Amino acid sequence: MAPNDSAQTTEEAKDLVAGRRRATRYIVPVAVAGVAAATIGLVPALAASGDPDLPKITAQELIEKMAASDTQQLSGTVKINTDLGIPSLGGLADLGGGSLAPGGEGGKSGSAASPDGKLLELASGSHTLRVAADGPDKQKVSILEDTAEYSVIHNSGEVWAYDSASNEAFHAKDDGSGTGPGKEREAAPKDLPTTPKELADEALKAADETTSVTVGGTAQVAGRDAYQLVIKPKQSGSTVGSIKIAVDAKNGVPLKFTLTPSSGGKAAIDAGFTKVDFSKPAASTFDFTPPKGAKVTEADELEKEKGQERGAKNHEDFKGMEDFQGLNIIGEGWTSIAKIEMPGGEGIGAPKDGEVPPEAEKFLNALGDQVDGKFGSGTVFKTRLVNALMTDDGKVYVGAVTKDALVKAANEGK
Repeated sequence: MAPNDSAQTTEEAKDLVAGRRRATRYIVPVAVAGVAAATIGLVPALAASGDPDLPKITAQELIEKMAASDTQQLSGTVKINTDLGIPSLGGLADLGGGSLAPGGEGGKSGSAASPDGKLLELASGSHTLRVAADGPDKQKVSILEDTAEYSVIHNSGEVWAYDSASNEAFHAKDDGSGTGPGKEREAAPKDLPTTPKELADEALKAADETTSVTVGGTAQVAGRDAYQLVIKPKQSGSTVGSIKIAVDAKNGVPLKFTLTPSSGGKAAIDAGFTKVDFSKPAASTFDFTPPKGAKVTEADELEKEKGQERGAKNHEDFKGMEDFQGLNIIGEGWTSIAKIEMPGGEGIGAPKDGEVPPEAEKFLNALGDQVDGKFGSGTVFKTRLVNALMTDDGKVYVGAVTKDALVKAANEGK
């Protein structure tokens, strides 16, 4: 996972902690899972064999080849294998005050076809997808399940999501900016990488003095000859061991992304094409009409419902925000740590009985380790990539760093 060198605004930090007070007891570990999901995006996993004999190329030349790639049309079958060391996230869809929930606020409203919950499911286990793209205006991603299929289709300003298991559809308008007036955010979060190239671009942001970038041989992915770009942190303390990106030798398109944690073992994320075709997909690929009898939820209607529910609770939700001290970035490169101070310096503490849904309690128990230090005491919520320390006096330290690095940052009182 590449570091994020851009500073976050106070408004962005407020968005991270603005939920109900009791929700803050579990929103940070859910956010950790969200970071993991965003890292994965809708990127595919591996099908590789053989080491083709290709002309020599330097890392700089390979990066330039990727940057110059103008391939905008493709279709294929992909696979995602994810082992972040966390429980299945399918049962967490109702958390986060509705922002992660297909069913909206507390599951009272919304649609089972809303993409938010489905994206979380990609953060664990194995998933097979079909993907297609024809330029910036037409894309389709389908998650194939044993007896059902879930699809998100973007076609010239219209965004549809359909869940065959529930026979529910979700519809949003795309205003062309990539964000939409609250609608495109629901359909496909803007900051979520959705192609191998976008995921590779995020990793390459780390290509500075803190990073080693080399060419590590060749591979064959989905029948295509590819170079292997290898990215490794030079710094100690990062949870990232290495990132390998298989780059199509002919057109420069990333075909495979593999992230191995510094703790060793199998890949935390193994994502790549099993089949790929760079010809223009049929126009009908991106057509969608809700089946007869399907429940259709409009994004603007759902947003209006959520706004009314939030408005009724607004005073309580934002009580104490006047004391919010914002977010600071500690360190640089792969060992960057985000420090967040909760409103009023209130301790977060352990969840109280009855305040957290059973799925969230299971999630917390699986991730949490109690720690002590000069800073006092707190809980480290861990995955194989992203870890978060929540202190009892209301501070949060989060990053793609080890537990020891988080405790050290807290002890130094930065």
